[in-house]
Amino acid sequence: MKIAILGAGALGSIIGTHLARAGVEVTLIARGERARFIREHGITITGLANFTEHVTVVDNPHEVQEADVLLVAVKTYDTEEALKSVSHVKVGSVLSVQNGVLKNEQLAYYFGWDKTLGAAAMVSGEVMPAGDVRFTYHDNLCVGELPEGTSERIQAFATTLAGAGINVEMSPQIQTVEWSKYVVFLSMMALAVLTRLETYKFLKDPDLAHLLVVLARETAQLPAKLGIPLEDRGMIRAKTFSSVPIEEGVAILHHIGKTMEDQGATAHKISTLQDLERGRRLEIEEILGYAVRKSTELDMRLPTVETCYRLIRGIDRNLR
Repeated sequence: MKIAILGAGALGSIIGTHLARAGVEVTLIARGERARFIREHGITITGLANFTEHVTVVDNPHEVQEADVLLVAVKTYDTEEALKSVSHVKVGSVLSVQNGVLKNEQLAYYFGWDKTLGAAAMVSGEVMPAGDVRFTYHDNLCVGELPEGTSERIQAFATTLAGAGINVEMSPQIQTVEWSKYVVFLSMMALAVLTRLETYKFLKDPDLAHLLVVLARETAQLPAKLGIPLEDRGMIRAKTFSSVPIEEGVAILHHIGKTMEDQGATAHKISTLQDLERGRRLEIEEILGYAVRKSTELDMRLPTVETCYRLIRGIDRNLR
């Protein structure tokens, strides 16, 4: 299977190096300095896995003409420009492991709904200043047909990922998985940026956990309005947070935070916080802004989400 990965940040690098180590024909499409670094040094993964692998990398997207699977892993605010740069590629399937739920519409615009697969990555890491990638969280990568179902192409891709050591799940209800992740990620992103705390710390704090549950309950109104059910998986408790009393949700978050602490996952930070600490642009419009705009479209109000959106947008504007 020939796989092209658009973006060589933490997630693109983690998936790409695992595939390359397993002998899969994989090409990373990266930009300038990052592409040069990978070409010269390969990619070193530390943390949950420890190895260095040389991966084929190009900085000119036109060097890639075809791929069985195109996997998009750029930051959400770079999506339009990045997809334009690979719109010439003849693909069998395309999917995105980005945060949020806007991504599928963007992929379908350039490649068609028949080529577009759903995906949700419960995997995270961080590109360190020296260029290596710290692999910090590895639950699974869910893939499925849109709007629902599985297929032979899903099976083939999942088999390839599993053979490379990536925990993968084929989901017949991928929209539920994507929206469930979005509901919780939006809430955790807001808390991480506003507090600048490691994940386990704000999960354990009763006041911060309370706000997280309120954000999740508000955001969950969007998929409910669209007729998309939510689910619980691991620390992604979107269904529970949207239905139980807030105090019960706070207790669950405290337990998750304590478990992370006990297991030594104290360094974990939401990717948006990593960007903030490094002075990078934040995925505000694509995550929080999308929820605000979608609620207006659906004639709804999400007051706490909107307040966090404006706070974080102001922080980002002034820091940059």
